[in-house]
Amino acid sequence: MIHTVEFEIGERTMTIESGRVAKQANGAVTVRYGDSMILASACASREAVEGQDFMPLSVDYREKAYAAGKIPGGFFKREGRPSEKEILSCRIIDRPIRPMFPEGYTNEVQIIVMVLSHDRQNDPDTLGLIGTAAALAISDIPFPDTLAGVRVGRVNDEFVINPTLAQQEESALNLIMAGTADSITMVEGGAYEVPEEIMVEAMRFGHEHIKLIAAKIDELKAQCGKTKKEVTPKEVNSALIARIDELLGDRIKQMNSIASKDERGDAKFELSKEICTALEAEFPDDLKKIKAYIREKDEAEMRRMIVEESRRLDNRGLDVVRPITCDVSVLPRTHGSALFTRGQTQALVTVTLGTKIDEQRLDELEGESTKSYMLHYNFPPFSVGEVRPMRGVGRREVGHGALAERALNPIIPVGDRSPYTIRIVSDILESDGSSSMASVCGGSLAMMASGVPVKAPVAGIAMGLIKEGEKVIILTDILGDEDHFGDMDFKVTGTADGVTALQMDIKIKGIDLETMRMALEKARVARLHILGEMAKTISQPRSDISQYAPRIITIKINPEKIGDVIGPGGKIIRAIVEETGAKIDIDDDGTVLIASVEAAAGEAARDRVLAIVEEAEIGKEYDGVVRRITDFGAFVEILPGTDGLIHISELAHERVERVEDVLKLGDHVQVKVINIDGDGKVRLSRKALLPEPEGYVAPPPRSGGYGSRPPRSGGHDRRDGGRRPRSRG
Repeated sequence: MIHTVEFEIGERTMTIESGRVAKQANGAVTVRYGDSMILASACASREAVEGQDFMPLSVDYREKAYAAGKIPGGFFKREGRPSEKEILSCRIIDRPIRPMFPEGYTNEVQIIVMVLSHDRQNDPDTLGLIGTAAALAISDIPFPDTLAGVRVGRVNDEFVINPTLAQQEESALNLIMAGTADSITMVEGGAYEVPEEIMVEAMRFGHEHIKLIAAKIDELKAQCGKTKKEVTPKEVNSALIARIDELLGDRIKQMNSIASKDERGDAKFELSKEICTALEAEFPDDLKKIKAYIREKDEAEMRRMIVEESRRLDNRGLDVVRPITCDVSVLPRTHGSALFTRGQTQALVTVTLGTKIDEQRLDELEGESTKSYMLHYNFPPFSVGEVRPMRGVGRREVGHGALAERALNPIIPVGDRSPYTIRIVSDILESDGSSSMASVCGGSLAMMASGVPVKAPVAGIAMGLIKEGEKVIILTDILGDEDHFGDMDFKVTGTADGVTALQMDIKIKGIDLETMRMALEKARVARLHILGEMAKTISQPRSDISQYAPRIITIKINPEKIGDVIGPGGKIIRAIVEETGAKIDIDDDGTVLIASVEAAAGEAARDRVLAIVEEAEIGKEYDGVVRRITDFGAFVEILPGTDGLIHISELAHERVERVEDVLKLGDHVQVKVINIDGDGKVRLSRKALLPEPEGYVAPPPRSGGYGSRPPRSGGHDRRDGGRRPRSRG
């Protein structure tokens, strides 16, 4: 049986339907909004995974090319590996649902979202989040709370729910939220220096609509929801727990007073190894349980320290940012570089400036586009002292890179302010909390060092949360362990004037708006502190770009002249590139970008292009070449592709009977433009540049009007294309 709920949101109709397709999944729905439609399915294994100590959840979001009436490119003509957009959409779905599963549930769960139709107006990523929440709600998979998600924009100072793609281009805010009827569980988005109080109001606005969608999902659940499977609690071996507690004593508490991450980690590793060895003979099959319980005790002790003693692992105060050092231009041949270190987190960030040819070309469901700014994030294993294979970019790298890219996007110069394609690369050299925020700070420093005229510096900070009962403690600049054992990871970036990006993940059921307000305010104070530390090294962009970066000259030409510059088969433009060493790119609107490392090469290429497209000006003098001679004058090429006529009367002050008496084909001659008529025909004068002879008297004008000769016999004039009549005898 088909079950449907339909409702209005954002002045459009949203329809959630179950029972028509994918009926063998534990739960499956389609969500339609406008003409965008997705299918979301949720499946779980029948048995728990033995020995599993974490939630085995996988989320896949796939866009079908047929959804937008397209055929995939490439040799195989089928969808390939996930794009960055698909990976980021997977993360948007995964992050809010993962902490909602009940503790102890270790059955494998797989979420698959397929984009079936895309109207190029309504973004399907939020539909995937809503569809996933609905599929889990109606399934028998243990998922106790009803979740929903929305996107919030701000256009003309008004909040907009689920803005269209066109509205997103105009919006000062692009915020994706997830939550239940009672609380917010995930936030991610970017903004153009939006004040904190507006961010809070945006979340309030979004949460009201989340409540509406969650209520409609509950209606669907009431129609067709399955009975939830029970979760069997883990068996507790009290004898094993007692023996571990006996061996641990207060040693974890002592080790948590070690400020250094490496020393503290080594001590805890040796402790875990010692206890496992001591209990191996007595409990040979429980080594995993022993390690898991030691981690639980470690987490409990860290949280107790913070709640009861207001003491952190590195002995900082709750609102204190770790020591910061900044260095710029640390790499000699890059266009820009910075080394940003905060505590034991360190990012080496570089900036490379390219031309329009270097833009990234995107082919997405929304259509083809180009991207002239990108940030790539790398997290090598040595940054955390680990050994693991390096097998390309994972979802973590894509997600962290996208967050840092979004954070810096509002300050990137556009249009005439900078013609460059900008690529930022952040290589994490050390990590103990918030390497993505270090990437933001390092990226800001590296761009200023490279001479990119950024609007303002940007800094980022990661905030944490410990919630025990009614007691809520917010931590500034969290460590890796505080992130791992805490309840929230809330990253906020911005300039001195406002927020540019934020991302919040939590491990509890949700948090309220007042807690969000407190976290944002503390993040603002910390951000201003970091900006102050960065300004001690470099406070504004350098006045000139690196000597190794391409110099880009921008000129504008008549679009009708583009073909003249390119030449037949690209012959002319290739010759200019080969002879000067510069790169040349021409837009359809006549914008020409000329790039070269050496300034002289760019100027030479510019001069060549200008010479081709230059148009004659009245009163200007030219060195021309005689290309054709007629009875009434000579045609002289004064510019590439531009000829003008020197009438016989304009060759000299004295009367000239034959043009050949003065000029011959191929002669160079100095001329002046004396007229350009409405048809663009150019009239030249050689006489105007010659000194008048002594005692010179101008001859009377020739009959037939200005510069004309009397018609020849037969009434035809060759200048008019006529011919002399033949004799008929």
